[in-house]
Amino acid sequence: MIFLSAIPSSLSLSHYLTLGAILFCISIAGIFINRKNVILLLMCLELMLLAVNINFVGFSRQLGDEAGQLFVFFILTVAAAEAAIGLAILVTLFRNRATINVDELDTMKG
Repeated sequence: MIFLSAIPSSLSLSHYLTLGAILFCISIAGIFINRKNVILLLMCLELMLLAVNINFVGFSRQLGDEAGQLFVFFILTVAAAEAAIGLAILVTLFRNRATINVDELDTMKG
């Protein structure tokens, strides 16, 4: 596949795993530090998903198999749909409640 040859050969699997672990830890910290803003929570979840994708690409490159990169394409497609639906729900909540504070969104109207 094209992507395997486009990556410099000086990068090893440990580089990919380290970058993925750093991004994953940043997203976990973002979720625990900021629990009030829904937009930042969605961004941290997307960052967490991208960290997993980097690990897929690293293992795919290490094993010489394109299946990991195909999984990344499917995951990115699902993540785009998830982000669109999440933002649509967020816009609806903001119109109804005039806030995106998580603490104020604890009750549901029927």
